[in-house]
Amino acid sequence: MQKFNSAGVEIAFKDRGTGEPILLIHGFASNHAVNWVATGWEKTLLEAGYRVVQIDNRGHGHSQKLYAPADYSSPIMADDAKRLLDHLGITRAAVMGYSMGARISAFLTLHHPERVSRVIFAGLAEGMVTGVPGAEAIADGLEAPSLADVTDPGARSFRIFAQNTKSDLRALAACMRSSRVKIKPEALASIKVPVLVVAGDADDVAGPVAPLVALMPTARGVSLPGRNHMNAVGDRGYKQAVLEFLSETKGTAGPGGA
Repeated sequence: MQKFNSAGVEIAFKDRGTGEPILLIHGFASNHAVNWVATGWEKTLLEAGYRVVQIDNRGHGHSQKLYAPADYSSPIMADDAKRLLDHLGITRAAVMGYSMGARISAFLTLHHPERVSRVIFAGLAEGMVTGVPGAEAIADGLEAPSLADVTDPGARSFRIFAQNTKSDLRALAACMRSSRVKIKPEALASIKVPVLVVAGDADDVAGPVAPLVALMPTARGVSLPGRNHMNAVGDRGYKQAVLEFLSETKGTAGPGGA
């Protein structure tokens, strides 16, 4: 892992490969290794000839831990991603985010459209605009003295996942309590680059794929049969859909190298 200074916050990242760059943005309570390496994504994309850039979001993985909710809005975290591209001298890249990473990817695409050649929103579909319920319960569960004190089922699953990833629970609670900036449907409709939306059809966190795809003229969608929020990320069908999407839209990428 390497690190750089993103407006005063130390952000960790990994940069491998020499082809067209793709930036990977992981989900809440995860990190680059859990979201992208352990699931085979890094290997898959490197073998397909891509330069694979993976960020550890602030408060996660090897990046700096912050404890104020105001430090964790999605637009702020999108700016970290943009500054990483600046740091690496990458003018334009494909971007893929999972769950919280998909929301961050959306703000990166909306606020810095010139830096994104095409984007994959995974693990977050209609929930992108309707919101994901239970944030306060999840934050409370992360701050509870022990797992035994967490009774809410959703909060308990996030607490177990956060403990398994050896995360800083207090930093994650601050992240979960951050202001959730709503993404308006008309903003998504303004996205000009190709979009792929992928989620499991049993993913209650992501919501259904079709309603989000319908908001974006440049979007296509894939619903993964029988997959939920936790097991969709390494799905073979997800990988195949992404590789096909990246290949078919390659001509839209424009300059993207260092």
